[in-house]
Amino acid sequence: MAPIRLREITDSSDLQQDGDEPPHDESGQRKGGLAMLSLGAVGVVYGDIGTSPLYAFREAMRPVADEGMLRADVFGVLSLILWSLTLVVTVKYILYLLRADNRGEGGVLALYTLSRLAIGRRSLGILALGIAGASLFLGDAVITPAISVLSAVEGIGLVTPALETYVVPLTLAILIGLFMVQRHGTHAISVAFGPITALWFLTMAISGVVHLVNDPEVLLAINPLHGITFALDHGMLAFIVLGAVFLAVTGGEALYADLGHFGRLPIRVAWFALVFPALVLNYLGQGALVLKHPEALEDPFFLMFPSWLLPMAVGLATLATVIAAQAVISGAYSMTRAAIQLGLLPRMSIVHTSESQSGQIYIPLVNWLLLLGVLTFVLSFRSSSALAAAYGIAVTGAMLVDTTLAVIYSIRGWKKPLWMVVPIAIIFGIIEGTFFLSNLTKLHEGGYAPVILSATVGVVMWAWWRGTQLILARESKQKVDMDGFAHSIADSASVTRVEGTAFFLTSDPSAVPVALLHNLKHNRVLHERNVILTVEILRVPTASEDERVEYAPIDEHFARLKLRFGFMETPNLSRALGLARRAGLKFDVMSTSFFLGRRKVLIGQRAGFGRILDRLFVSLSRFAADPSEFYHLPRDRVVELGARITV
Repeated sequence: MAPIRLREITDSSDLQQDGDEPPHDESGQRKGGLAMLSLGAVGVVYGDIGTSPLYAFREAMRPVADEGMLRADVFGVLSLILWSLTLVVTVKYILYLLRADNRGEGGVLALYTLSRLAIGRRSLGILALGIAGASLFLGDAVITPAISVLSAVEGIGLVTPALETYVVPLTLAILIGLFMVQRHGTHAISVAFGPITALWFLTMAISGVVHLVNDPEVLLAINPLHGITFALDHGMLAFIVLGAVFLAVTGGEALYADLGHFGRLPIRVAWFALVFPALVLNYLGQGALVLKHPEALEDPFFLMFPSWLLPMAVGLATLATVIAAQAVISGAYSMTRAAIQLGLLPRMSIVHTSESQSGQIYIPLVNWLLLLGVLTFVLSFRSSSALAAAYGIAVTGAMLVDTTLAVIYSIRGWKKPLWMVVPIAIIFGIIEGTFFLSNLTKLHEGGYAPVILSATVGVVMWAWWRGTQLILARESKQKVDMDGFAHSIADSASVTRVEGTAFFLTSDPSAVPVALLHNLKHNRVLHERNVILTVEILRVPTASEDERVEYAPIDEHFARLKLRFGFMETPNLSRALGLARRAGLKFDVMSTSFFLGRRKVLIGQRAGFGRILDRLFVSLSRFAADPSEFYHLPRDRVVELGARITV
């Protein structure tokens, strides 16, 4: 079948204006009081960043401790962590990027579409940034569940050293169980995510305060001069430490992606009221602990707890990391669906696991690929310390993409003056660029793994987008004008007409669908009513009911019907056709047929890397989900007619 048509939005009313609060979506998932939404945000939005204290401070201090740990060193590392949280998460994401929403939705693909629309023309550079951001996010989605759950389960070795040999098997069992239940949906247990994660943050805050009162001087680490002095005094060592410091802000990009689930205000309230204070207190408490007991650097987070509380802490940490992993997995599903709708990935089977919330989806292929990747990471690295070396590159890369797209949208979309945007861009470019370069030093220690994974996803996306564009270009040269065809065949006596309505799915409503031509050529019949049906994916997350349907008769036998969906929606044509009746379309379901054009893509004479991309596109097209299933068409009413096309 022809590629889904993407429609550009040029009317300013179609774009969310800077500073406006996004409307509630139709599913009702944004409804609820501020307190409940904020509690929900704690569980879903901040699960990832909430597990960073398990390993971030430990990994940042290890290079320093190898040369002898001084009090000033602890203050310096703490200062770097606290100011990274302040600048990268609080200033960039919480205060700035959350304002860049596309009809209430956030994330790198929403920011890509905003930037694309703001420029007003196709830009391969913007497209490349969108693909890079999505690929890096999906790479992060593989490694986050592995490092989060593994770092929590490692705590059982402190409870009972004899259990240390069971850390990896138990981690694998938890992860396998987590991915196995995805097909059943998580809406039944997701109500507990917020309270459990809130308890986790309160536990972190209290444990931090307990150790902080033993050494209140650690509060001086809040002064940024300690971080600056540490960086200047230690040179290359400080550069290496920054790669581990960045672990404290992983999850910042995920909170932006979850904007559509809760809204801007609840996410901000949750951050300032609970999450940020808890993280600061816990990191300061870990610093106070290692100053008093340097040997605690082995695992400063769990050693903050007395032995009688340690089993509870390990159990709660495991629950928190499972919740964090679940949030990342759900984010991967949403990202994949958006990429499919934007034409960056082939169709995949998408299962809705909730009747009330459109965001609750399950994509089997993505689920099993993620599980394979996660298990591979755990078995290959076998410890959270080893995984930490591989963690930062994908996340820092994704954050750099966010910053670049945000700068473009600020200038072209929000019309901010250069004198305001450029200094901010330079500051965050230096900060995140330094983080990125620091993490590159760990490329040989395992950092290559997420790089290869993200690059693979990126090549797949580019090959699919390029292939669909080549097909559209080829078909446009061979198209037959629909209006002229309808006029020429109106009184033709050589055509037999049968009762009923035929829907012909096509990406170009101005051209005669290939399936219609094949039906006429081989069967020599036309239905009494023929509807040229086009599915348009808007560059906004959801389509309103008013813009969902556009019906335009051509003559008494032919008509055009456009059904529009947002890139965060799954097209359900059977349901949307009910709305088409209100627009004037009359048809009897029992006498209706849906005609789909099934392509067989052949490889042309292109050589070099282009030929490799062509082969990849052909392979992907063979595994694309069945269009009747993807578009939710009645299977007993679908007729497929094949055609060959060369890319």
